[in-house]
Parts: sequence; structure tokens; C-alpha cells
Amino acid sequence: MGVDKITGEAAEIAAKISAHYVDNARQLPWRVPPHRSQAGERPDPYHVWLSEIMLQQTTVAAVIGYFETFIRRWPTVTDMAAARESDILAAWAGLGYYARARNLFKCATYVTEKRDGIFPQTESELLELPGIGPYTAAAIAAIAFGQRAVVVDANIERLVARLHAISTPLPAGKKAIRAAMDDLTPEDGAGDFAQACMDIGASVCSARSPKCAICPVRSHCRAHATGKMEEFPVKPPKKAKPVRTGRFFWIESAGNILLVTRPGKGMLAGMRALPDDNWAAQRNGHGQAPFQGNWQIHENVVQHSFTHFSLEVDLAVYHGDKIAINSDESRLVDLAEQVGHAPVWWPLAQLPEAGLPTLFAKSASWAMKRKKKTEKELQ
Repeated sequence: MGVDKITGEAAEIAAKISAHYVDNARQLPWRVPPHRSQAGERPDPYHVWLSEIMLQQTTVAAVIGYFETFIRRWPTVTDMAAARESDILAAWAGLGYYARARNLFKCATYVTEKRDGIFPQTESELLELPGIGPYTAAAIAAIAFGQRAVVVDANIERLVARLHAISTPLPAGKKAIRAAMDDLTPEDGAGDFAQACMDIGASVCSARSPKCAICPVRSHCRAHATGKMEEFPVKPPKKAKPVRTGRFFWIESAGNILLVTRPGKGMLAGMRALPDDNWAAQRNGHGQAPFQGNWQIHENVVQHSFTHFSLEVDLAVYHGDKIAINSDESRLVDLAEQVGHAPVWWPLAQLPEAGLPTLFAKSASWAMKRKKKTEKELQ
């Protein structure tokens, strides 16, 4: 990786980071190793785009399995565009932040229909694609196309903030951090350099207990010089999350469980789920069952944390008379009117394939364990 047009200490830091990457680069399924990259090989832009969307607010360890599954099912962006959005959402289940999956489908469709399946190469053009913001545009431009772009993810943010002891609290401090990364980023090899910084941030300059003894740039690190590494980047005080309550409804019949499709807008939009009581980030659920009957309420069986609030979930299990599995059943018609989508009966044995969001999967797991325990006790 060249460090053209960088001078002084910045050039020395960039050179040390680059050298460290050559010997210590993580092997990742979407990445071209540095020795091949330096020979001119570029990664598949589709792979870079997919991995960067998945990695938003998610760890590499969590993403690898999902990435490999997506690549097997949809080897190209045109394959993804030809898929059903519901299948993409189901495959994404458990990865969280489901707007990313919906944007994935929108972007694949856009690239296929508007650009003949070819990703644009510049930051400005990449920003025109659905679901791509400044960071992702810079990462794709640099890593996939070798463009000179300033890439700042959470790992790079931490590394640079410590190197320069940037004391302005986030998010205001992001401007100074980006400017410092701009000073370090070479004209050539910006993609490898960004990935080198990511790797040091992830494996050496970690949030807690950084491994300064093996850091290639510790002699340049102002935070290390003062022994205050973990104080950077400076973050604002955490606000207490509000706690909301919601109720899910477990309606079982003849080895099937009743699922609904959530509305097309709002939280977990378009995902398959258990029926619920219309809880939201701004309010508690109303707690009322979708139809009258014998319901057994199990309180607070799941606690789940979202970005801006936490949710405590009650599970109401239906124990009334059997429900016929057909769309004309009056209770199901009433339920369909409430949720705006026709409910579906899903085989319990195939429930993992429904692609339930983590929140609902946790509740379903609790219900299934309780069901097995009850059946064992009755034997």
C-alpha cells in the first residue's frame, strides 16, 4: 500500500499500519488478501456491498455465517433482485435492524433494473443507491474499486480518536476524527488501508483492554502516552432507555402455529411474527387478545433491547376450543382485519424456517420449551 502525498508523522503511521496488515490481515469471505490486492486483484463489488450492509452495527463474527448463506442463495446482485423480499427478510432473521434487509432488496432491484447489474464506482454515485450512506459509499468505493475515499467505521473511529486523543465527545467529535483519518489515508491503496485500520481497531485497539503492547503505532498514540486509552473516543452519557410492554399470542392447532405478516412500515416491517397487541417504541401494547377465548397469560417471558427502548413481553397461550385451519374461520377473519394481513398456519416442526425476528423467535422458543415440559409431565 502506497502512502503517496502523506508526509511527516502521518506517513510513518500509515506505513506502520499498512505493514501490520500485510502480516496480520483477517481472513474474511468477502475480502481479497493484501498480497493479492497489491497485485491488482479487486473483490467482487456485490460481496463488498453485501458485507458492508450486514456489518452496520453488527460484529464480524455474527455476519460471516449470514454472508455465506446469502452468497449461496443469491450468488449475484441480479439473483437477489429476482428473489422475493419475504425470503430475504426470512434469511436475515436474527441479524437485527431489519430495515437493512429491506434496503438490500431495494438496492439490488435498483442496480439490476437501472444499472444493468453493475455497481457504480464513485462515492457520489453510490450515495444514490437505496440504503447506502456516506460510510458505506466510501467503503465500497475504496475497497471494491480502489478509489481514494476516507472510511471511518466504529473500529477506525476508536483507533484514530486514541491516536490523536480527540477529546470532543461524540457525535460532535466525528468531524475531527474524519479529518484525522483523511490526513492518514493514502492516495493509492485506500481500501487496504481502511481494512488495515479496521483490523487493528477490532483485534488490537479494542474498546476494553486494548493490546497496546502489540500495536504497531503505540509510539505515536497520545492516549497511550497518558495511559488513558479507554477514555477515547469520548462518548456522551448514556440515557436510560424507556421500558415498554407488549403481549404476543400463541395460537396453536393441529401441529401448526398461527403467524402474521407485520405491516409494511414501522418496526420489523414485513416480517413474519406472532400476533401481538400493537406495542411500539412510543407506547405499551393494549394487552387485548385478538379474539375471545380461554387465554393463559405468562408474564414477562422475554426481555429484548432495541436501540432506543427495551421491551418486556408477555405471552398469551390460547387454550380454547380448536380452530379450524381455513381462512373462513370467523376468528381468523377478525384477526386479519386487525393486522391488515391474512394470518397463515405454519407447521411447528418447521418454525425455524419461518424467519422470525429474534424477539419473536425468543418467545417461540420459550413456548416450545414449556410445551415439551408440559407434555413430559403428562406422560
